[in-house]
Amino acid sequence: MSETTSLTPQRESADIGVVGLGVMGANLARNLARHGHEVAVFNRTTARTRRLMERYAQEGTFIPSERLADFTASLRRPRVAVVMVQAGDATQAVIDQLADLLEPGDVVVDAGNTLYTDTRRREAALRERGLHLVGMGVSGGEEGALLGPSIMPGGSAHSYERLGPILESVAATAPDGTPCVTHVGPDGAGHFVKMVHNGIEYADMQLIAEAYDLLRRVGGLSVPEVAGVFRSWRGSELDSYLIDVTAEVLERVDPATGEPFVDVVVDAAGQKGTGAWTTQTALDLGVAVPAIGEAAFARAVSSRPGPRAAVRAARIDPGTTAPRPAERDAFVDAVRAALYGSKIAAYAQGFDEIAAASARYGWDVSLGDMARIWRAGCIIRARLLDDITRAYRQDPHLVSLLTAPGLLQGLQASLPAWREVVATAARSGVPAPAFCASLAYVDQLRSPRLPAALIQGQRDFFGSHTYHRVDDPEGVYHVLWATPGRPEERWDR
Repeated sequence: MSETTSLTPQRESADIGVVGLGVMGANLARNLARHGHEVAVFNRTTARTRRLMERYAQEGTFIPSERLADFTASLRRPRVAVVMVQAGDATQAVIDQLADLLEPGDVVVDAGNTLYTDTRRREAALRERGLHLVGMGVSGGEEGALLGPSIMPGGSAHSYERLGPILESVAATAPDGTPCVTHVGPDGAGHFVKMVHNGIEYADMQLIAEAYDLLRRVGGLSVPEVAGVFRSWRGSELDSYLIDVTAEVLERVDPATGEPFVDVVVDAAGQKGTGAWTTQTALDLGVAVPAIGEAAFARAVSSRPGPRAAVRAARIDPGTTAPRPAERDAFVDAVRAALYGSKIAAYAQGFDEIAAASARYGWDVSLGDMARIWRAGCIIRARLLDDITRAYRQDPHLVSLLTAPGLLQGLQASLPAWREVVATAARSGVPAPAFCASLAYVDQLRSPRLPAALIQGQRDFFGSHTYHRVDDPEGVYHVLWATPGRPEERWDR
């Protein structure tokens, strides 16, 4: 296509449209076109639209437009427009512009990493105008968008009737042949699930990084040897996309220096906010997600050069002279067990958060379906998700993944080695916050009695916050602490 070719559409026939033709948007548009859909495309910068047409027009039927009004006019009714622009103000601006051009019954799909509370607000506003807003999580990165992502759409059931068949045609396919997409639930449910997916991703990446660090700094393995260990875990209970990625990164040699690539990368991890959102939201819901929280905090610590430099300059003695484990192979096996147990705990935390939000907002999210659609296409795809899918299929009302029969046995078997790894990390002065937090999470849940009773006593002493008794759990009590010898009061509320 030449630079002078008009991009004005001539017909109202596109099955679906994509606004925003950056890498993700362009790849999703190409994926749709490759599967036989007529795809309307628009970008604020016309050069991107032309570039897409010049490079990929032969992949399918694209209907390009220079103006947003022409873009919406090219869509068949009820219209479906997918927004693939930067989350935040840019997304809001595009949604506002589309809302002025669309008609009742049309569907706007926000496919970015939008905070679910924003999605709920926008969905309510568009609903008042007769429009449907779908908050849609898309996982798989650039490759997934093109070859088949895991897709998590929220919104009305009516909107999924129009959108679902299209998404099912372009989503990743699980090993059993099912597409990795489902209607998650109303308003912000889709974006909430994607947020938690990313939180689990944070935890998984941190746990893998801690395993690498322990194998290298405590186990004494070289970088190529650690890469070999991760390669050997393919086909095991740890088999996952992130394990494969880790091996690839560790095997890479920097061409400029000949050093392992991982050693020339600055050790400061970035984050775009979804891990922090997952942690903050869990606190609002009263749900514990310590592995996810520690993963977000670990990235924050790594990105604070000032405090890190100051503490190193202070030469704080580690307070340990722990020797390196005598049996290297045994230590590798122990790290493997600790990683598996920690992963089970991290997934349990994420699913617990989804369940809590679903109950609060009346979303009726199927946890089994979430595990099912994460088995292919997405970043956290892993063999473990097959076990989780089966667990929820057997018991859709499972209170905690830790109690699912298949996972319970694996968790139980991992505990002795997991404890040794956490203890060894502490004795060696090598930080393993996600391993430690995940183990503490399991121990908290399995403990018959927690020190929270003391905390309630403290709260009642200084703030008259009251407490419940084990022999009267429905009663509300307060001790008259300032008057020695006086009995506690009971306040029935």
